[in-house]
Amino acid sequence: TDTGANTLQGAAMSSNPISKKRKFVADGVFYAELNEFLTRELAEDGYSGMEVRVTPMRTEIIIRATRTQSVLGEKGRRIRELTSVVQKRFSFPEGSVELYAEKVANRGLCSMAQAESLCYKLLGGLAVRRACYGVLRYVMESGAKGCEVIVSGKARGARAKAMKFKDGYMLTTGQPSRDFIDESVRHILMRQGVLGVKVRILLDSDPTGKTGPKAPIPDIVVIHKPKEDEGDYINKPYVGKEPM
Repeated sequence: TDTGANTLQGAAMSSNPISKKRKFVADGVFYAELNEFLTRELAEDGYSGMEVRVTPMRTEIIIRATRTQSVLGEKGRRIRELTSVVQKRFSFPEGSVELYAEKVANRGLCSMAQAESLCYKLLGGLAVRRACYGVLRYVMESGAKGCEVIVSGKARGARAKAMKFKDGYMLTTGQPSRDFIDESVRHILMRQGVLGVKVRILLDSDPTGKTGPKAPIPDIVVIHKPKEDEGDYINKPYVGKEPM
């Protein structure tokens, strides 16, 4: 809705107050619509998500993609066109919204990039099994802890079925699944019907925070080597009652 962008800047740009509930709903609607638009528009350029930063002066939208040069276009023409479309659609004041393109550091650990890549492989006529194993191998070589690819629909033959491909280790429940799992879903319009593609990547913990969360995965147990001088102080095991 048009109120999405206005409320996004609500507290910063205008003086009229807005209820917290309306603001969060409007921000969510704005983010969802913008994400959908960019997903369709930049699918071939390896669109891998976006981030919205609101400052008192302007709203900055950082687009993450694997091919940033084609997002920018010749002499920055395409990014200017996208900026103009976003500004008109969401009723931003002139010059108050900026779009930037950022290259994905490691596309092998980005589920959106891999799901999009798989879609183009399948549209190009590559066999499902071969395409999925190619994605699995590439993700695992990029340093992921585990990966799962599910393709469901009429892959071959008249009957629809789901094909699941797994490699490595996978978490499915609890808070760690929210923190460490990167998941994406795409739909491919094939001649025989719609195919659904789901890619789930389990990221490894990274103290620098670049390739994964800083916190360690909770169920990883690290066994330290015993100290050398501790052997002298180890008592004999206690069995039964001590003599009085």
